Amino acid sequence: MKLFSTNTCYVPRDLNSITTSKNEVDPALGGLSGAQIEKIWSSVETLYKSGNHPLISVCIRRHGHIMINRSIGYRQGNSAAGLSSDAVIANPDTPICLFSASKLVSAMLVHILNEQGKINLLDPVSRYIPEFAANGKRRATIFHLLSHRGGIPKIETEVTPELLFDREKILQLLYVAKPVARAGSQLSYHAVTAGYILGELIERVTGQDIRDFLHTHIEKPMDLPFFNYGLKPELRDQVALNYPTGIHPSLGSDVYLNRVLGGGLELAVNVTNDTRFMDTVCPAGNIYTSAEQANRFMEMLLNGGSYQDKQIIRPETVFRATLPTSNTTIDRSLLAPMRYALGPMLGTNPVGLFGPNSGQAFGHLGFSNILCWADPERDISVSILNTGKSVLGTHLPALGYLLYQISAQCPIIAKEQRRSLFGSDQHEANLV
Repeated sequence: MKLFSTNTCYVPRDLNSITTSKNEVDPALGGLSGAQIEKIWSSVETLYKSGNHPLISVCIRRHGHIMINRSIGYRQGNSAAGLSSDAVIANPDTPICLFSASKLVSAMLVHILNEQGKINLLDPVSRYIPEFAANGKRRATIFHLLSHRGGIPKIETEVTPELLFDREKILQLLYVAKPVARAGSQLSYHAVTAGYILGELIERVTGQDIRDFLHTHIEKPMDLPFFNYGLKPELRDQVALNYPTGIHPSLGSDVYLNRVLGGGLELAVNVTNDTRFMDTVCPAGNIYTSAEQANRFMEMLLNGGSYQDKQIIRPETVFRATLPTSNTTIDRSLLAPMRYALGPMLGTNPVGLFGPNSGQAFGHLGFSNILCWADPERDISVSILNTGKSVLGTHLPALGYLLYQISAQCPIIAKEQRRSLFGSDQHEANLV
């Protein structure tokens, strides 16, 4: 990338030529008008015009109905270097790496084990993985790891592509790692570390490969064609490639990413485009899926764990998973005010990660501007996936405007008209 450049991609004049939609219904079914949908989509187009994302794929449901399910851009061949001869236009079914939005899925698998009575979230991790107790981690609990208070925010060694392709080596490093703080004492985003430990916990408790566990409990019953760690070889010719964009990372972004991830922008981008990463399991960051399938997962959580009359996860499990673990606190890794539940990131009033007045929203951020969330007050589930990995760039005002438009055009609805997150009003009363 150029040193003194915004490093933006090619943007055609006619955005309709690179836009595809699928399975959208009458906006009235979601209590919206065509004009409201147009305002939201216009803000997506404004974000695309910033040139920071070769591809943006968006799915929004309201009242359980698909209001928007569209992609705009190219799945490969468009970068800061320009449009190449092998550029291919994406569609709403294009697989995209969720990056850290994968953490929410992995966390819910842990909660499924808890609802099955196979673990207790307050148990020390070392009860199930004895090796993890080494060097002062004996009292670190599953609860601590889910809430980013486990004391091991990053891998204390040089993170290379080869290391990220070697799951067993990462686990061995984490077993002997010395915590940077006493478990529970410090909020510090665990970008990749907690995911590997929680993934190992799932496999040891179930005796099952984590991919099979995800397939059995979520992917298959929800009829998700691809919603798993890595990507099957037969789908790789359809995958969206990620590209570095935005202001040159050496001017600050790489320092920040090294603090959070243990590696820079080029590492994060190149790893996810490598088929070896699609072969392995990274519970914190390598689920590949489409915006609609990611949105379907969020909609299931919004509906109290239910999807098409199937109870995927119990309502009380969703309730527990989305309980705040603290007030808004400065995260020592992200260096930003954050609010976490037991797996999900939480919205905030008056302005938060998921837009203005999103205090009841829960979901997760993915590197760098991937956002998946559900908001019970608005009865919406949202997934915004993209392939431009820009930390600093000209897209930031447009991204904020998009989040504002989603909140503004999908207003908070009266409490008596909302679906219950917990399955029924009586169930909610029993939980509270």
